[in-house]
Amino acid sequence: MNGAVSERDNLILAAQSGDQVAISRLLAVCQADARRYARRHCQASDVDDAVQESLLIISRKVGSLKAAVAFSSWLFTVIKRECHKLQRMMSRHAPLPEQAAEQQLERRSDEALRIDLAHALESLPAHYLEVVLLRDFEELTIAEIAGRLGEPQGAVKSRLHRARELVREYLLGPDY
Repeated sequence: MNGAVSERDNLILAAQSGDQVAISRLLAVCQADARRYARRHCQASDVDDAVQESLLIISRKVGSLKAAVAFSSWLFTVIKRECHKLQRMMSRHAPLPEQAAEQQLERRSDEALRIDLAHALESLPAHYLEVVLLRDFEELTIAEIAGRLGEPQGAVKSRLHRARELVREYLLGPDY
């Protein structure tokens, strides 16, 4: 194990002096540890980005590292910082589409929403309107609707889903 440690220390020292081959080898050697550490501190979708960005930072700034023995803790600090940065960036983004849609609908008065919903239902083709009325107004089950229409349940589910999507697009616009 001491041989591996000294080899890594030698890589770090060579990388600090600007040896590009040593930098590449050092990044390859520490990549598995970096990925393992990132999995514990990042959301699953951010692991690859955090590791890549961290290794890029390490490759650019390894020359400013004061002591080779501090490399591991520095690597983990950089990764943890990148994980937090990615998390902050995600939390600043616009709300999820469902939340934004809900917020848009909440801004409308009940009367305006009723009128828009009536217009949305009127805009549906007859075969879509029929399943929406049977399910949402008469409160029939999918099986009951399928029996009444003489169609397979899967076809009824598909038609109901598409009808609701059309109503949603009408109420919110095509961007949602």
